[in-house]
Amino acid sequence: MNNSGSALKNFIGGALTASSAAVSIPVMDPSTGKEIASVPLSSAKDVDAAVRAARAAFGSWSATPIKERAQVFFRYKTLMEKHAQELAALVQQENGKMLGEAMAEVEKSIEVTEFACSMPQLTAGEILEVSRGVECRIDRYPLGVVACITPFNFPNMVPNWTIPNALVLGNVMILKPSELVPLSSMRLAALLKEAGLPDGVFNVVHGAQEVVEALCDHPGIEALSFVGSTRVAKLVYARATSHFKRALCLGGAKNHLIVLPDAHEQMTASNVAASMSGCAGQRCMAASAMVAVGNVDHIIKRLCDEARMIVPGKNLGAVISQQAKERIERYITEAERDGATILVDGRHAVVAGKEGGYYVGPTVIDNVRPEMKIAREEVFGPVLAIMRAGTVDDALKIENANPYGNAASVFTQSGSMARYVAERASAGMIGINIGVPVPREPFSFGGWNDSKFGAGDITGKSSIEFFSKPKKTTIKWNPESKVNWMS
Repeated sequence: MNNSGSALKNFIGGALTASSAAVSIPVMDPSTGKEIASVPLSSAKDVDAAVRAARAAFGSWSATPIKERAQVFFRYKTLMEKHAQELAALVQQENGKMLGEAMAEVEKSIEVTEFACSMPQLTAGEILEVSRGVECRIDRYPLGVVACITPFNFPNMVPNWTIPNALVLGNVMILKPSELVPLSSMRLAALLKEAGLPDGVFNVVHGAQEVVEALCDHPGIEALSFVGSTRVAKLVYARATSHFKRALCLGGAKNHLIVLPDAHEQMTASNVAASMSGCAGQRCMAASAMVAVGNVDHIIKRLCDEARMIVPGKNLGAVISQQAKERIERYITEAERDGATILVDGRHAVVAGKEGGYYVGPTVIDNVRPEMKIAREEVFGPVLAIMRAGTVDDALKIENANPYGNAASVFTQSGSMARYVAERASAGMIGINIGVPVPREPFSFGGWNDSKFGAGDITGKSSIEFFSKPKKTTIKWNPESKVNWMS
């Protein structure tokens, strides 16, 4: 069910299903600017069909013992490992990132699936004798139909943040992938079917705003997760919760890397360069702002050397669209106009043989002031804005003033200073000498402030709370001679 090069259909009830909408849009290969498929802009009618298929499958799937549900995902993990190269190539084709980055994405999907296979042990019911002859126990139950809306930047990984955990816990799902990168989700649907997932447990509905609104509004959907921009995350969270759904919506970021004078020069330079340019800067954990504390010019010089070794088409992928390229370059031009200094300029990048591709080279901008647009807004490209601070506390004021809160990092050889920054930075994920502080399973992924709306996190142990509900039972079988308030 690899739909590359074709007109895509929805995946509902275990089968490819034509969309009710007549309108389709092209799916482009960002590295070449060429069309590779077309995707339908489905309607609320398609969402309703998917909900009906999911609800029909829920009774049997939720009644299946959790250890048997986990076995499906052991097989799914094995299939992802078997087809890892193919899955990575598909990500590269529709997203434009480098093949190694795409493979890393698939490997993370395998890791989160492996975690989901441990759910039988993690969700074993709790029981305690709370009084003589009286027991209390807690068991976890699935919610029902859940919806997941995923972005363009990780076509394989972000769907797998939710698919394994939610389904092993007994839920059924409707996935709405980004209309810019729909191919990976269709391949995942095929692998899930091959792994033995019953029809209707997992469904894919393609589309744009109408599908998102229908998922928020549909009374048959119990919970919804979203990953995307903060502007849309706020809209989705407000709309979904207004219909009394659970919602967890992850938004954008403006991650600050605070660099102290004692930081290890090479490690810092290479980490910061990799963080700002990896996946062409199109990730919510990218370093987009560096706060230089005191005299770190030697590190900035080395950083620029590292950035110049990152070459579009060679070890730097494309950005998602022509519109994205123009928007990113506009941020750079505005910063220069406002008085910032361009140390490394990635504008107007062209890759030989792929002249139609959407490339922006690595860009390092110094002397950025905190009030500048490039210092405040998410650029989502391989661009680093450097701000200057006299002290660590000044740097923390800049970081804390940022409305987002996904990640923050500090580069130093001082343990006490590292702890000082880690305790005071207003972010949900902290790095110490690490440019991309993404937690590994079982630690969960999730930010603070305007980077997340809703309680809990989307992966790891925290996802159990979101995708299930506890049932508490109090039990007494035998009368006791000694009576107290519990009995």
